[in-house]
Formats: sequence, structure tokens, C-alpha cells
Amino acid sequence: MMRVAARSVVAVEDMVTTPQLRILMLISGSGPQSIGSVAAELNVHPSNATRPCEKLVQAGLIVRSPDRSDRRFVQLELTDRGAALVDHVLSERRQAMAQVFEQLSPDEQAKVTDAFELFAIAAGSEPTHDGRFAFAVQP
Repeated sequence: MMRVAARSVVAVEDMVTTPQLRILMLISGSGPQSIGSVAAELNVHPSNATRPCEKLVQAGLIVRSPDRSDRRFVQLELTDRGAALVDHVLSERRQAMAQVFEQLSPDEQAKVTDAFELFAIAAGSEPTHDGRFAFAVQP
């Protein structure tokens, strides 16, 4: 799994660092975030989350906007360009996973799919509208 994920990062490593990509993925998956929530996700002090976020703002991948519930705070949101970068990385990952998946027999594919779904449930993931889990490769 790590190898597949790492390959997808290589495609964008000239544009963003791994922590910056984690920030983009967090915002993409969870919606607008505060610096505090980004810091918590990265397991760093908020001052250390500010620098990578500022670089993402300068690169045009995220924007700062007033928090909808409390205008004293700022939220970080993806720009169209940031969303496109995340979509590209996720597409690369899905394609790489599909290539690995295709090497398995139908019985093995079913076992892997079941294992991914069990993992997703244990991790607290919710199925998508069609009852599947977003990161599992479907046969």
C-alpha cells in the first residue's frame, strides 16, 4: 500500500511537499480547516502548520476565508487548482491499485475487497452512496 501511495506522490513532488499534500488531502476529504485542525492532523504546533499552509496559499492551491461560524477565525479551503491536484493524486493511486488488483484472481480480489471494507469500518469510514468504500478497489 505504501509503495502505491508513494508512487502517486512522485507525480506531484515537484509542486508540493508530503506535508503540504497531507494538508490538501485533509481539506479535500474533510472540508475547510483551521490552522489548528491542520496542526493536529500533522501532529505539530500551530506555528509549524502555518508555514506549509502559507506556501500552499502562495502556490494558489488553497485560500484563506473567514470562518462561517466565527469571523474572527480563518478557514483554509481548496482552490480549483488545489482540488485538481488532489484529484490527480487520487486518480494515480486508483490506477496503481487497479493494476495491482488486476493481477489477482477473482477469488483473491473478493478477499482483498472484503479486507479493505473491514479495515475501512474499523477505521471509522462511512460507505459512499452506493454502499462501497471510497478507497477500496472494486472488482
